[in-house]
Amino acid sequence: MTWQGIRGQDAVVERFRTALAHHRLASTFLFVGPEGCGKRQLALKLAQAFLCEQNPEEDLNPCGHCAACKQCLAGSHPDIDIIGKPEDKSSIPLELLIGDKEHRMREGLCFRISLKPYSGRRKIAVIDDADYLFHEGANCLLKTLEEPPPKSILILIGTSEQRQLPTIRSRCQVVRFQPLTPEDIAAILLEQQLTDDPAAAEQAAAIAEGSVAAAVRMLDPELLEFRNELMQSLAQTVFQPAAIVKLVQTFVDGAGKESAAKKQRLKDALQGAVSFFRQLMMAASGAAEPTNALRAWQSGAEAAAMGADLSLEAIAAVEANAAAANVLEWWADELATLQRTGTATLLSH
Repeated sequence: MTWQGIRGQDAVVERFRTALAHHRLASTFLFVGPEGCGKRQLALKLAQAFLCEQNPEEDLNPCGHCAACKQCLAGSHPDIDIIGKPEDKSSIPLELLIGDKEHRMREGLCFRISLKPYSGRRKIAVIDDADYLFHEGANCLLKTLEEPPPKSILILIGTSEQRQLPTIRSRCQVVRFQPLTPEDIAAILLEQQLTDDPAAAEQAAAIAEGSVAAAVRMLDPELLEFRNELMQSLAQTVFQPAAIVKLVQTFVDGAGKESAAKKQRLKDALQGAVSFFRQLMMAASGAAEPTNALRAWQSGAEAAAMGADLSLEAIAAVEANAAAANVLEWWADELATLQRTGTATLLSH
């Protein structure tokens, strides 16, 4: 079953349907799951269902034709408020939450959600990129989370519970989204005309790890070629940090001068390493067919798990706007140490 054209998340829809049927719908939610698995799309479709003027919200069946539905689809409904991290920022600015210094608590999401709904039904706020809601911003949200205004729903969207501050996590109902299946991802790529090649769609979906956003990037032949080179380099019996730094840096520089594009390429490169080590971990534990890379990483599953953790920490450092060159050199050096000694030092230690 696919709810409102959203694939793979029917269990989440049923959770909301059950809560509505028992009149136990919460006011604050934390949606967590892989990038590009439908969290934002489902949040906006839920908002449309809650505000539809034709069908009751308990049906979770927006008509798509009433004035409210049309406004939701156009992104102009006055009772829906969406904010997220600007591309040029490392966190969600306070101004988006509580207004600028001259208008503190008279503007921003926290102020707007406290107002009565224009429609008389609900006020719905969505905070995208909640992974980038740091201490100061989180503190601004606490009162809204602890004492939600009547008829309000606040949805935070992130990738994992671990990336949320405890003060936020403890005040929200956590809703976990599953990675999409390769079949669903391939179908979405074709349905949305992101490619007209079924073979390319299947290939991209197979290595996207449940994310449509990642699959879209995997349609780039240059990225696929780089991933193959990266996998071969990581499987070398003697790991060469300088060579792999050069390989990754050349790929990153190929994005041009735009910093956001270069940052995404570096994250894609490091995510490719995460995939390599996860596959290695499965092979070492017997959950998948043995690979030649096992000869290079003789410590087996432990070394593979550490390699994945090192790569994930490097991604987190890049997202926090650490100097890319420093992150890349640290990552490569630690991987070399890991292969040689069977151990390495994580940034968090």
